[in-house]
Amino acid sequence: MTLYRPGRDVFLASALEVAPKLLGAVLRHDTAEGAVAVRITEVEAYIGDGVDPGSHSFRGRTKRNAVMYGGPGHLYTYFTYGMHVCANVVCSPEGVSSALLLRAGEVVEGVELATRRRSGPSGRAIPERDLARGPARLVVATGILFSENGSDLFAPPFDLHLPAVQPPYETGPRTGVSGAGGSLTFPWRFWIPGDPTVSPYKRHPKSH
Repeated sequence: MTLYRPGRDVFLASALEVAPKLLGAVLRHDTAEGAVAVRITEVEAYIGDGVDPGSHSFRGRTKRNAVMYGGPGHLYTYFTYGMHVCANVVCSPEGVSSALLLRAGEVVEGVELATRRRSGPSGRAIPERDLARGPARLVVATGILFSENGSDLFAPPFDLHLPAVQPPYETGPRTGVSGAGGSLTFPWRFWIPGDPTVSPYKRHPKSH
């Protein structure tokens, strides 16, 4: 697959418009341990300010979600369930809240390092397809830190390339989102059909 380094203007559009373009993209993260790169196979779009009840910024700007209102092409990280970190790509012009959650990907560089990170002290065997299959797993595999919130994805230690040809994709309701945001009204999960690294869909028991 042919890749290219996009201009930041690609991310000036809404997350809903950018989502298909990010499928097949390769995000690389360099650390002292080495580099890991993932080919993105699944994302979820989130939009704020009264539009999307599933978004952190549905009720407006806060200290926690401030990066979602920042410049496009930056990293937005947050804790979920008090223990896992998730990573997002900020979209839309500065001042507009819009981001894409990186839900799953295929490790295409640094498989050994990603495996060590995911295996932990137990050293348990992790199938390659599961190394970054799920948002928290993707963050662990790539070594992205919560403290890297606000980082520019167009500058070290990150590098981002998009596919020259957009792959076929499907859409559906978002995974694990409660209330109206998890309903069929918001089919804002985008994935590459048939890819083994796409995470399984799980409906939140309290989605409408």
